[in-house]
Amino acid sequence: MSDSTLWWLLAGTAVAIELFTGTFYLLMLAVGMTAAALAAHAGAGTTLQLIVAALVGSASVVGWYLIKKRRAGDPSVRSLRSVNLDVGEVLQIDEWHSDGTASVKYRGAQWTVIQRPGNAPTPGSYRVAELVGNRLLVDKV
Repeated sequence: MSDSTLWWLLAGTAVAIELFTGTFYLLMLAVGMTAAALAAHAGAGTTLQLIVAALVGSASVVGWYLIKKRRAGDPSVRSLRSVNLDVGEVLQIDEWHSDGTASVKYRGAQWTVIQRPGNAPTPGSYRVAELVGNRLLVDKV
């Protein structure tokens, strides 16, 4: 069996295993194996094929990791309107307590309201951004 055939079989096996596990990094390693197969087709020796597979596979894994790390994470489920119908509702807050919370009557009950850290507690209209436990996290409108 030729070297290129072995590399193609390894790459196909890596892709098949990735389909069962859902590990995207295994696809990046398969890219390295594909590069080694192409190097074998070009007549490179076994040592060079291994170096090509290691370099291309590692570079693909590191590249994918950096791309994924740079992206913003998914929003909290607690801040999605489709999960929590309170998100997006507007509240009128007349007075803030010294601990940075406020109490409002909302949906027939008394709620504790907090706001994001770093914002000054001023009276006015606020929009519900998220439900944190039994408190409403609000942003100034």
